[in-house]
Amino acid sequence: MKGRVVLVGAGPGDPDLLTVRAVRELERAEVLLYDALISPAILALASPDCERIDVGKRGDGSKGVKQSEIAELMILHARRGRAVVRLKGGDPYVFGRGAEEATALSEAGIPFEVVPGISSALAVPSYAGIPLTDRRFSSSFTVVTGHRGKEVEDERTDWEGLARSSETLVILMGTAWLPDIVARVLRGRRDPATPCAVIASGTTARQRVVCAPLHSVVEAAQHAGLTAPTVVVIGDVVRFRASLATFERRPLFGQRVLILRAADQSGELAVRLAAAGAEPVVVPLLAFAPSEQPDVLRAALERAAAYDWLVFTSANAVRFSAPWLPKLRADARPRIACIGPVTGAAAARAGLAVQLLPEGPAGPASLVEALASHGSLAGAQILLPRAGAATAELPDALRARGARVDCVEAYRNVEPPGAVAALRAAVSEQLDAVVFTSPSTVARLFAILGERELHDLAKRCALISIGPSTGAALRERGLTAVREAAEASSEGLVAALETHFAEGEHGVS
Repeated sequence: MKGRVVLVGAGPGDPDLLTVRAVRELERAEVLLYDALISPAILALASPDCERIDVGKRGDGSKGVKQSEIAELMILHARRGRAVVRLKGGDPYVFGRGAEEATALSEAGIPFEVVPGISSALAVPSYAGIPLTDRRFSSSFTVVTGHRGKEVEDERTDWEGLARSSETLVILMGTAWLPDIVARVLRGRRDPATPCAVIASGTTARQRVVCAPLHSVVEAAQHAGLTAPTVVVIGDVVRFRASLATFERRPLFGQRVLILRAADQSGELAVRLAAAGAEPVVVPLLAFAPSEQPDVLRAALERAAAYDWLVFTSANAVRFSAPWLPKLRADARPRIACIGPVTGAAAARAGLAVQLLPEGPAGPASLVEALASHGSLAGAQILLPRAGAATAELPDALRARGARVDCVEAYRNVEPPGAVAALRAAVSEQLDAVVFTSPSTVARLFAILGERELHDLAKRCALISIGPSTGAALRERGLTAVREAAEASSEGLVAALETHFAEGEHGVS
């Protein structure tokens, strides 16, 4: 198969600003070469089997891969027949060196396409409440790179001329040279009282905005401690910020939320958190591998018609079981039950007809009651494919009702490479909440941190559980201040977080 490369614009940070085409290319990428500062929520949209390669550069020179090496990597993997996505911040062709990379691919004879992205020049001021044009104040704007701000390096940018000719100036990558830029704009006879804004980490949960007159904006930005990446706006349109800024009013704005879910299951939750204004910190503590006894699983599923019920308690159980299931008619044995909406949706995608989906919070107790409502469980034959290390709570509860339960390992929970180091790095920084999506993640976190460190983490973070079983696993370890989601889904977890922080703001305990 002939490989290809797609240069994809990731936008300025908020995953909601990805184009539909960008998401589609991410989902089918086999190799992902990504810039620095790309949101973990965006990276999580790629397949767990995708090879991820950090080729990011930073303005301070502390990290980076040479441009020639990036081109070599793209060409190498494409020649191996792989689908390569080169993920670039903003738009590939707006100050992103995308043209250089496209030229290298063209000269090497590598098929490539470009997927435009939303430039930070447009999106960041909008998120800060600053329209770039308004017929009352500005009918034009100029976008310019700040890398050419320092006088001794400036041979192309006529800052003095721009000061006179451009109603609104938008400066990207100008953090380091802002004093020189402002000095030259003032030298160009721009009114020193012109409103200015310096927007750091725009469209993300770390967004900070400083507004000041042109003559004092450098001191104001330095006093606030703003660091790259920044977008600077010079012009009367900055006056709109006080009335038009809405991004900072999102319900979870600025909250850093640790997600311990497996990489291939973190994408939706991370995107929902970012949409609510939070910063998702994705540290997968679990990965999933096939059963060590695949023949046992296959044999059990091939005789599924001998059972009254086939019960799934996770989307992963569906994923690893579906390939071995025979075609099951909706009116034939076994009937299929799922513990909650996420598992039910996975079963539906696998082409399985779900006859039972309990209402209310997902958990073993509600599942048992729902099964019992469809007839006595005494003597009922139930097949339960699940994780190898799953608890005995559900099968014990079913057997207590007289059911005959066969548990079979559908998959195993394993530890991803580098998980321990990534977790310790995450907990060493500021965190506001931790979301738990399974008892397995609780057990793995406890094993890594230990009791004392886990309790210390709980003192400074909200603990949010996806459901009763996960909440019970936390309480068993002495963590009692746990809020459970009303619905076992990404949406339910975000809603629980919003409720928690809203109550905190109003002094509710």
